[in-house]
Amino acid sequence: MSTIRDVAKLANVSTATVSRVLNNDTKYKITDETRERVWQAVTQLNYKITDSPKHQAATKDHSANKAQVKIGCVLSVTKNKYNDPYFMSILSGVEKRLLQSGYNIAFIRTGPELDDKKILFNTFSESITGLILMESLNSETYEYVRKQVPHIVGIDTERWDIDNVGYDHYNVASLAVSHLIEKGHTNIGYIGGSGLKSNLKESRRYQGYYSTMHAAGMSVNPEWLIDCMWDEVVCIDKVNHLCQTNNLPTAFFAASDLMAMATLNSLYNNGISVPDEVAVIGLSNIEVSKYSNPPLSTIDVPTEEIGMVAVDLLLERMNGNSLLPKKVILPTHLVVRSST
Repeated sequence: MSTIRDVAKLANVSTATVSRVLNNDTKYKITDETRERVWQAVTQLNYKITDSPKHQAATKDHSANKAQVKIGCVLSVTKNKYNDPYFMSILSGVEKRLLQSGYNIAFIRTGPELDDKKILFNTFSESITGLILMESLNSETYEYVRKQVPHIVGIDTERWDIDNVGYDHYNVASLAVSHLIEKGHTNIGYIGGSGLKSNLKESRRYQGYYSTMHAAGMSVNPEWLIDCMWDEVVCIDKVNHLCQTNNLPTAFFAASDLMAMATLNSLYNNGISVPDEVAVIGLSNIEVSKYSNPPLSTIDVPTEEIGMVAVDLLLERMNGNSLLPKKVILPTHLVVRSST
């Protein structure tokens, strides 16, 4: 195990300086560059202040002392911490199952928050028993967290060394596009985000869209591929541009209900009738999608159940299950409303 002296040596500072940075001591002036070196060393060396004996006892017998078990959650968000109803529904399922099992969520963080090494260290400075991870995280952050937390379950992450729960991204996209094709559409656009890979076309949802179009003998117009970075304002702006240049497909598959509803907003403001002129289908079936104008066709994803199953897997790991990591795919289904 790394010591404070190891951190000081790697950061090329004194142990006193390391202590002041870790404790946020502002009595002595420390430059931002020095603080960054210290946090970098802390992360690289996997340094922890303590390894609580209580945690060791809890990991041996969680049922005997649940109060000592700490379970955290890392959300995947694009803007504000609690603005995405998709992930909030998953979180609801997580909280419900934990409460049913006699546990609470000890903390909730986001991927961008953990990019700050100070927040990362402070979050995991105490022993954490388990973690529900909704964000793949960058490699450095993930490796640090992996070393700190004995039991992690992912929700649609790209980490194959842990259990994961989710849905088939390729299949839901194919299902949505097939529905539009059955409705007679041949000019179908795609709206989504690039995520960590920074390439829209590497998304499994895009690949499901593309393959289904190709199998039906239809071409994909690159001008109708909208990477909105999961931002409703960007989505509206880009759809506005297509409306104003009179360059619209007859249908859009939006890879999230929020983006689909932003698309409906843009089309309405530009006087485009849905579904008469342009049809729109979303993905996830968030609660408000049934109240959009018109009500949104979508693919239902069992978000609350995803959260509950993730907790079940986590508790299994905490209770000694040491089998190879598993991937659990929950079923989805088409919900047809007035937007198609």
